[in-house]
Amino acid sequence: MARKVALYYAWSRPGETGAPLSIIENRFPALFESRRMLWPRLEEFSDPRRFDQSITGFLDHILKPNYTAFVEQTGAATGAAVLEVERVDDSGEQTPLDHAILERVDTLIVVSFDSLRTGQQASAAEADAVRRFLDNPDHLVFVCPHHNIGEAHNLSDSERRQLQEAAFLHHGDRTIPPQQRFGGFGRSLLAALGVPVENHFGLHPAAAPDGSPAPIEIETALDRLNLLAGVTSFNLHPHLPHFERLGDAAVKLDVLARQAIDLTAPPHPCVEAGHTTFDALLQSRPETFAGDLLIGDATLWSSTAGGLDSLRRFWTNIVERPARS
Repeated sequence: MARKVALYYAWSRPGETGAPLSIIENRFPALFESRRMLWPRLEEFSDPRRFDQSITGFLDHILKPNYTAFVEQTGAATGAAVLEVERVDDSGEQTPLDHAILERVDTLIVVSFDSLRTGQQASAAEADAVRRFLDNPDHLVFVCPHHNIGEAHNLSDSERRQLQEAAFLHHGDRTIPPQQRFGGFGRSLLAALGVPVENHFGLHPAAAPDGSPAPIEIETALDRLNLLAGVTSFNLHPHLPHFERLGDAAVKLDVLARQAIDLTAPPHPCVEAGHTTFDALLQSRPETFAGDLLIGDATLWSSTAGGLDSLRRFWTNIVERPARS
């Protein structure tokens, strides 16, 4: 049976592209900013007559193309185009995650690359639609927030500065501001489904001696769908979240894979607290839903941060998984 897959980008494009450039925190960079900080990389986008130099240009020419390899591979494997949906498009029209989308697919990937600043929240109707989707044992849902860097609730100005500077030096990406928090839609959806999860930090992953991503630690006995069969690593995106299970999620979700933190990077509070790995992939326990829910980073579907051969194996396992009834 050919799988039918949807990628749901949970952002509001107007909310993201309309962020004021005078405020550096909690927004994507503009294309010109990325070019300036990463020069001479990205010079292929230097012509303003061909490439919008604003945040719109960053979304269109850098972020969205990261998903092209997954979309193309999946389309070729299934014989059907991946359904790609933006929660709020350029015109401001909202497309909720509802039955109209879910009735067309058996595999849903929620790319929660939405800035918390834009206030994307799953409605009760959306959560109910996903819950009913998971009533089918053959259905699979991935909810994928990105990082949450620089969270500083209840800290003094000096404590906030110290925390954010440590995080910035640890991940080493000069394009990331002191605070950049993503994943509000995904987090709200998980909470409404009764499995609340927080996407903490932006941790720098470890690399193998040859520069490839370090092997992930897999709980093979828990991999009932064999999604990680033949998968050795994820990627080297420089700032990846740790997924903390909150409340009932601790007994409804298992940790399926852990990823090593780069211990040669400048110190991070997570490492100083004794952690050498972070929880990179969670999976619902069999009794939680009839179908299967997984939680991982939004870059699991990206082709631009290394580990592509292993990621391609992961993508193949997903779209070629056997039917269940």
